[in-house]
Amino acid sequence: MSVNASTLPGLVVIGGGPAGLMAAQTARAMGVEVDLFDAMGSVGRKFLIAGKGGLNLTHGEARPAFDRRYGARSEAIGRWLDQFDGEALREWARGFGVETYVGSSGRVFPMDRKAAPLLRGWVRRLREDGVRFHVHHRWIGWSDDGALRFATPEGESQVRAAATVLALGGGSWPELGSDGAWAAWLSARGIDVAPLQPSNCGFDIGWSPHFAGRHAGAPLKPVIAHWSDEAGEHSLQGECVVTETGIEGSLIYALSAELRERIAAHGHTVLRLDLAPGRELDRLQRDFAQPRRGRSVGEHLRRQTGLDGVKAALIFEVLGKDGLDDPAVVAQTIKRLPLRLLRARPIAEAISSAGGVRLEALDPQLRLRAPAARGSAADSAAQAPAQATFFAGEMLDWEAPTGGYLLTACFASGLIAGRAAARHLLGLADD
Repeated sequence: MSVNASTLPGLVVIGGGPAGLMAAQTARAMGVEVDLFDAMGSVGRKFLIAGKGGLNLTHGEARPAFDRRYGARSEAIGRWLDQFDGEALREWARGFGVETYVGSSGRVFPMDRKAAPLLRGWVRRLREDGVRFHVHHRWIGWSDDGALRFATPEGESQVRAAATVLALGGGSWPELGSDGAWAAWLSARGIDVAPLQPSNCGFDIGWSPHFAGRHAGAPLKPVIAHWSDEAGEHSLQGECVVTETGIEGSLIYALSAELRERIAAHGHTVLRLDLAPGRELDRLQRDFAQPRRGRSVGEHLRRQTGLDGVKAALIFEVLGKDGLDDPAVVAQTIKRLPLRLLRARPIAEAISSAGGVRLEALDPQLRLRAPAARGSAADSAAQAPAQATFFAGEMLDWEAPTGGYLLTACFASGLIAGRAAARHLLGLADD
């Protein structure tokens, strides 16, 4: 069935998350007509949910330490941050009357910790500035002649644009619109896409039914995670949570990229937790070696080591009741409890995703480079679209820990893509 395609006068932005909205704002401020399309009934759904417990807008960490949070992509994202960093993001929020503060952990929040007022003010200003919003338009790729295809409640719609910014998010939280379906469509067009993987996610361990039934949802705090890699031994203090299948929480999210890669390489990985950061190994061993005086093993463990609840249950889970006979083994387990991580939780449960359009497929302005030529005419027809196509946000192949780093890079990439797309439409040379 053929569908007539309408032609829009300026930039088409697809995706109404922070990256897409920032691209729209930047391009419109440069005088370009902007139409923004989103699959959901309103924009910024994931932004709102992420801010439900307090909108962590950015982080107060100074650069270049801030840049290093992006791992292998730190150099590239550092260039984005040269144009729009955490301080610029705070100033941007101030322009909507939203003041921010730096919390004790270095994370930056709005004074009221809410996402809704900021999002409402942002969308209202974009509308006032002339950005046209089209909701319930789910992008489903390109037609054979390069038109943008959308699934809508009224059927398929097609749009022609001289320039497009794609900011559809990654593969996490699909119920909010970022389902990663675009990855197959881009790959089919010859665009280099790294497989999407869960990031800032939990991991499966495979608890016994007894342990999982009694302790799922229990917090572990404070603990220190210990792990090793080719560079040596590492440790990080924080908090995590026991789940029905394994473990998750801020401490685990901070390590998720490395844990995921080690599981991919070895089939599993071992993370060791210090359950008693304030007590030395020798003291734990001496204290636990004291006579039980008729007390149960569990009560003796609580009295002599200070561990109870889920921490004590973990010792039983790892050692079994018979394994608590040797004070040296018990003390060593308390200080280095081995957790065998089997797999990351599914991407739909993750806070964010890794993978996406490889930065090597884009120029520094986040514009798609021409893919390598293919052999046949049929292959050529399946190449990337002729219009200028730019990418922003979690569609790109990078990842970062929670703490405001994700949002900051999404905003920065949106600004870069929106500016570059506007310059293209205005006939201006690249910066």
